[in-house]
Order: sequence, then C-alpha cells, then structure tokens
Amino acid sequence: MSQTKRKGFIFDLDGVIVDTAKYHFLAWKNLAESLGIDFTEAQNEQLKGVSRVRSLEKILSWGNKEIPSEEFDRLMAKKNVEYLLYIDQMTKAEILPDVERVLSFLEEQNQAIALGSASKNAQMILEKVGLYDKFHALVDGNNVSKAKPDPEVFLLGAEKLGVAPSNCIVFEDAIAGIQAANAAQMMSIGIGSPEVLGEANYVFNNFTDLSNEFLASIIAD
Repeated sequence: MSQTKRKGFIFDLDGVIVDTAKYHFLAWKNLAESLGIDFTEAQNEQLKGVSRVRSLEKILSWGNKEIPSEEFDRLMAKKNVEYLLYIDQMTKAEILPDVERVLSFLEEQNQAIALGSASKNAQMILEKVGLYDKFHALVDGNNVSKAKPDPEVFLLGAEKLGVAPSNCIVFEDAIAGIQAANAAQMMSIGIGSPEVLGEANYVFNNFTDLSNEFLASIIAD
C-alpha cells in the first residue's frame, strides 16, 4: 500500500476494546460499603473519566462522611489494589465483539494503529487480553498530563505513529473523547449511543455494525 494511503487509527481502551468499568464499579462499591455508604451503578456512571481522588471525594459526600487524610490515602490505595486484582484475571474473552476483526483488517491494510487511553494500566490490560502486539504506539495515563477533552493524548498518538492529525481516525465511547478527537482535527467515530455521542463524525452501536468496507473507504479517502 502506498504511503499516501497510510492513516492513523487511534483507539480508546475502556468501553471500546474492553470493558473495565465493571471492575472499577466493584472496587468502589466494596470500598463504599466498608464505610456504610450505599453505592449504585448510576453513581458509578458519574465517576467515569474522573480521577481517583475526586471519585473518593464524591463517594464520601454522597454518604455525608468525613475521614482523616491518612485514611483517605489508605482507601485510595486499597481501591487500586483491588481493581488491579480484577484486571489481573482478565482474559481474551473480555475483548468486546469484533474488535479483533477490525484490528486484523487494519493490520492487513498496513495501517498505523495506536492506543490513546487515560488508564495507567493500559499496557497490562492489553497484554492480559493478548492484543498488545497489535498496536504500533501506546499513549496512556503515564504519558499525558491533560485529561480529555484536551486533545493531548491523541496528538501524542499521531506523533508517535508519524501520521498527521488530519489523517487520523479516533474510536471513542465517551463524549469527552469525541470532543478531544474533534479538537485534534481528527475524524471521530463514536462507539455507543448516538444520543450521547452526537458530536462524532460517525456513530456505531459497536464494532459489529462497522464493516470492513467502511474502514476501506476511510483508508482510501
């Protein structure tokens, strides 16, 4: 394939390639209940994309609890350890439907593939599910200082791939990620609900709705 047809495809991790949100939920729920605080899935939705510090502050405020700063730090560390124990048990079975087909098709077409995620555990997760070797570049929470909707994570991904931002395509399941892709002047493809991801250039419920023909048309464009 000629170099002019080489595009950069950048994937978010959680909710796009795998679903680790359920593990965050379980770990936060166990922590909240240990403090006598009820914690619901609806509340967990409010913690998506939010830092660990801010998440614990929110949980404490929902339960009208105040704790000493040493206890706060201990609980944050405990939550992370528990989350990592869940992550450690992940297998290939946790890859979301048709993600492997899409990655394989892009690989066959000699396209550049990167991960752009806020997770600091991204490499570990990709290794656990057997996808690490599919990516030419990895940008995660260890490389960036600004959270989405700031475009830093995607711009760095494009730079690592050696592809101009205007030739990059981003797959995201969160509105902040779509806004980050748009701010980076990249094509944004939402994976999830059109109601939530309406600012994206294209939206698909999941990768099973996204055909190889569609990917080929993007590469040829």
